[in-house]
Amino acid sequence: MKKIVQFCKECVAELRKVVWPSRSEAVASVQVVIVSTIVVALLLGLLDMLFTEGLRLIF
Repeated sequence: MKKIVQFCKECVAELRKVVWPSRSEAVASVQVVIVSTIVVALLLGLLDMLFTEGLRLIF
């Protein structure tokens, strides 16, 4: 039980060292992730469409 208590104390101490992002930084990061996800999804969809049509022409 003593090890569990020590572990929890160390976790709390480490979490106090964390520098959390501000709201504006978090929003900016989320926007980058959303835009990147949409761009990659569109790119993969376009490639899928091209490969599908290419295979239809061959077969």
